[in-house]
Amino acid sequence: MAQEELSPDGTAVALRDGWDGVVADWSADKQAFSVPWGKAMMWIFLLSDTFIFSCFLTGYMTVRISTTEPWPIPSEVFALNLFGQDIPLILIAIMTFILISSSGTMAMAVNFGYARERKKVAILMVITALFGASFVGMQVFEWSKLIEEGVRPWSNPMGAAQFGSSFFMITGFHGLHVSVGVIYLLTVAFKVNRGDYEERGYEIVEITGLYWHFVDLVWVFIFALFYLW
Repeated sequence: MAQEELSPDGTAVALRDGWDGVVADWSADKQAFSVPWGKAMMWIFLLSDTFIFSCFLTGYMTVRISTTEPWPIPSEVFALNLFGQDIPLILIAIMTFILISSSGTMAMAVNFGYARERKKVAILMVITALFGASFVGMQVFEWSKLIEEGVRPWSNPMGAAQFGSSFFMITGFHGLHVSVGVIYLLTVAFKVNRGDYEERGYEIVEITGLYWHFVDLVWVFIFALFYLW
């Protein structure tokens, strides 16, 4: 027997039982299983990305445990000399703080999107993008510092050669996601400010937020496994 469920816009959606329901849901033009297509596709994309990052981090842990050469100590490798003293992980701590703060501004943007306050949404998304751009800039500085010290994807004067390949692969792939996210945020913010979503709602802001929160969450795992271990 068919049942009814309310869609996000408040209209009634008929749900069918069994395989007929599966076919009907996935052949719908705008939503599947009462979830808008845009959000469903973003979740599927993030699931696939989760597998990729999981493989990278699992590979990193396997390499680090199995290597016979000494692994560089992160607190020493990623230390910055400030005021005549080497402060361990200070740059990484600032980068982490910036990225976590950007999750807060993105959440606020989604909240104002529900209230249809487009000016506040656009401003908060631009602020989030600036946080992301600052993070990427610091990551470029981090890369430059290690390259100057002789670290390469195939060699490392500080110890195990696999350190360089693991570092550039994992942080580079994450940095690519942040860079794409910054472009994504600025594009959506521009369209929001122009009023493109006034009639159809601000669902795109929530979808953008899903991507950005995922990028922030992945960094927490990278920070814990690569910099603190």
